[in-house]
Amino acid sequence: MALAAATGVVGSVAAIGYGLAAIGPAIGIGLIFSAYINSTARQPESAGLTRTYLFLGFVLVEALALFGIAFGFIWQGTL
Repeated sequence: MALAAATGVVGSVAAIGYGLAAIGPAIGIGLIFSAYINSTARQPESAGLTRTYLFLGFVLVEALALFGIAFGFIWQGTL
């Protein structure tokens, strides 16, 4: 009985931990898009060049969030 309760607590802690870990990539994505909007507003002719960097930065930051959720599932099985 106690083991089942402990397993539920570990799962809850893992969910809270991932929720806190997802804040970093969310802030990063917000900063990337705000920088793109600012650069396009200042120099509209460079929108094509900066769009490439926008998507590259977005993919790299989003990969951090996906790694976080993958590690959460892996660690949940080992605890």
